[in-house]
Amino acid sequence: MKFWQCGRRTWKRPSSESSISWTFITDTWRREPVPIIDALLDHLTDDAPVRRVLVGAFWTAVELDADPPRCGLASTLRGVGHHHGPPIAEAGRLLTYSGRELAQWLRADRVMASSIGMAAYNALNGLNAVDEAACTEANAEDVILERGAGRRVAIVGHFPFVDRVRETAAACWVLELVPRPGDLAAERAEEILPQADVVALTGTSLLNHTFDELIGYCRPDAFILVLGPSTPFSPALFEAGVDGLSGTVVDDPARVLRAVEQGATFRQIKRAGGLRLLTLYK
Repeated sequence: MKFWQCGRRTWKRPSSESSISWTFITDTWRREPVPIIDALLDHLTDDAPVRRVLVGAFWTAVELDADPPRCGLASTLRGVGHHHGPPIAEAGRLLTYSGRELAQWLRADRVMASSIGMAAYNALNGLNAVDEAACTEANAEDVILERGAGRRVAIVGHFPFVDRVRETAAACWVLELVPRPGDLAAERAEEILPQADVVALTGTSLLNHTFDELIGYCRPDAFILVLGPSTPFSPALFEAGVDGLSGTVVDDPARVLRAVEQGATFRQIKRAGGLRLLTLYK
């Protein structure tokens, strides 16, 4: 009998290869895993001065003063409001920080600060940690459609392509904080994720600090993809049990920053050009 630890959970391998489910054993770990934010920051080695920070309506961008300039993106997350204090206490002074100092904001409790931290991390990290030749110019939709055909798929976050996945998957569950028709409440992750053969986790799960919990609900034999422009190309995610990373690399910071500061959605940023969608497998 083989036991497998994933996240904070221990699983038992099915007794038969024809069996479709793993058995959940316990929430007790023999060894506590390193939280993903700690692991990500431990892998970060570069640093550079910050040239520009933009917190747009939908996307946050950090540009570093490097040669050539480097830029990272992350979703702009908002808290419940600013009546209990400003979302960014240091607003107006962010250019006094280095890129690595801003990346530490990934630990922040205020999600807008965490968005800045992720954008800074992505600007510093880029593809330095991996071989770009190992990446494919495939977007997350293509990966999920290919891997999920005829299988049970769980998607954390409502993406534009979910209807197409529903057409080809044996089952498709979409977990959302603000569910749309056909979606499920995010609170059902513990029930749904262990049933999935393919799991797509939004990169914003790193910003709102739900990643560690979510990946702990996934079966060890599930294919796990982290997707979205917030997704860092970091080996720390592979070490945490992820199989694929679908993210964004900014090639023309000026063009991307112009779109972000004018309130562009990601579709509009893509249309403006200056970035690529890449996928890296473990």
